[in-house]
Amino acid sequence: MLIELSHIQRLYRSDEVETTALHDIDLQIEASDFVSIMGPSGCGKSTLLNILGTIDRPTAGSYRFGEHELTALNEAALARFRREHLGYVFQSFNLIDELTIEENIELALVYRNMPKGERRTRVAHAMDRVGIAHRGRHYPSQLSGGQQQRAAIARAIVGEPRLILADEPTGNLDTENGAQVMDILQRLNDEGATIIMVTHSPSHADLARRRIDMLDGQVVISVRNAI
Repeated sequence: MLIELSHIQRLYRSDEVETTALHDIDLQIEASDFVSIMGPSGCGKSTLLNILGTIDRPTAGSYRFGEHELTALNEAALARFRREHLGYVFQSFNLIDELTIEENIELALVYRNMPKGERRTRVAHAMDRVGIAHRGRHYPSQLSGGQQQRAAIARAIVGEPRLILADEPTGNLDTENGAQVMDILQRLNDEGATIIMVTHSPSHADLARRRIDMLDGQVVISVRNAI
């Protein structure tokens, strides 16, 4: 088992209000699975993705990732864990405008003390896998939305992470480019990548191997898709 969440809770407190974003979440995800998470706005799916990505911490509960108990790690250890094991794909691409596509992708490797030659080899391979090898010297503003998201996926996979977290990866794309991004994610999963994706699209959710529906901070449905 790659991921085991046990009795995960996330509370947000202010001086006057306490809000429960996640309530008693138990979830197991196997290596090489492709899981989609759906639900209405405010249901807790983004909070769950942030906890899975160690961007946020649970208020209570246990998060095991392989051999690691992540709730016990300090911030420096979590940052190291993210660099070594996780890749992120965001709805808004999050590319740096002043860097070329090659430089944006290579940035994910800079803090790994990796020789420059190996970094360049990995970047070239990642761009080739998502079909943008011819765009490496361009800047983000010179690419279409679909091409920018392909670059963001290349950045996520260049470090060969154990888990890819995708937050609405087709949310800013038209139908054709959205379908192409889903094709890439499915192919990466077929090659062994573990992917967890938050989406508002039922058709894209059904392209994953497993679909989780959330409501009011809880998992209400978890089913295997017939794909």
